[in-house]
Amino acid sequence: MVDKIGSNYSERSASYNFGGGISGSKREDGDAIKEQDRLLPIANVGRIMKQILPSNAKISKEGKETMQECVSEFISFVTGEASDKCHKEKRKTVNGDDICWALVSLGFDDYAEPLKRYLHRYRELEGEKANQQLRGGASNMNRNIQEFFEEASNQPAAPN
Repeated sequence: MVDKIGSNYSERSASYNFGGGISGSKREDGDAIKEQDRLLPIANVGRIMKQILPSNAKISKEGKETMQECVSEFISFVTGEASDKCHKEKRKTVNGDDICWALVSLGFDDYAEPLKRYLHRYRELEGEKANQQLRGGASNMNRNIQEFFEEASNQPAAPN
């Protein structure tokens, strides 16, 4: 399990219980959160990890499980911050802009900028898709999004 040493995350998890960090934690409605509902599927985590590594590299079960905990906790942490913002603004829906805001608010500016670019392009493609459907044409949106991700992953990381 991941410890939250030195963070005030327990306050957020107590009120919203995003992730919780403990498999037997309770939600606001009183139901226990199951481990499989709290964590991303390990097969998906392993597949993403393998895409980054050389083809002959191996990943231990412990490595996959550790990454599974980390990415699940990261998602819960960012989502909790975005949810707090929405709650203060009396909104019920967390959107992409809220996630970008949360990333910046939490100090993950290097992640927020590419995500903002992706979100902008995604919205452009959604508009194109809607226009093509109105005209009865087929959409290449999935291919365009895939191309965007490939371009973004080939760009060097921004210096700190």
